[in-house]
Amino acid sequence: MAKNNMDVLWAPWRGEFIYERPKKKCIFCVPKDKKRDDKLYILERGRYVFSILNIYPYNNGHVMVAPYRHIGSPEKLNNNELLDMMAAVNNIKKMLDEILKPEGYNIGMNVGKISGAGFDGHIHMHIVPRWAGDTNFMPVLAHTKVISDSLERLYKRMKEYLC
Repeated sequence: MAKNNMDVLWAPWRGEFIYERPKKKCIFCVPKDKKRDDKLYILERGRYVFSILNIYPYNNGHVMVAPYRHIGSPEKLNNNELLDMMAAVNNIKKMLDEILKPEGYNIGMNVGKISGAGFDGHIHMHIVPRWAGDTNFMPVLAHTKVISDSLERLYKRMKEYLC
């Protein structure tokens, strides 16, 4: 008889996802009031877009850049939004180069639910730092992803860099 063991990874910071799940509001429709930026992990606000730390990251330092307007497809962005979005991506990449020193990046967007977009009505770009070995045996054999730093500590380091 095969033994079926389940490993448990304690991650209490993910509890907010469970408790806030019934709210179906768009996470990218952020308030204009900047008072809660630290609670929302908003890193920078541009004129047309903002950057936000992903609270359910694929890798440490996973950041998203989104327009303020709630739109679901990149061709609906105007030229100012496109330029501001790419400038924000470049700024975040430079910051991550300095702070985390990744060996590469995945940068892109999922458009539409079928592509994996968690919020398919509000486009956003992902900036995911990558290192050799970050897809090691843990996800393959243990179905566990290791994130090496807390969101709070990383957010603080990123905000200090930006100031």
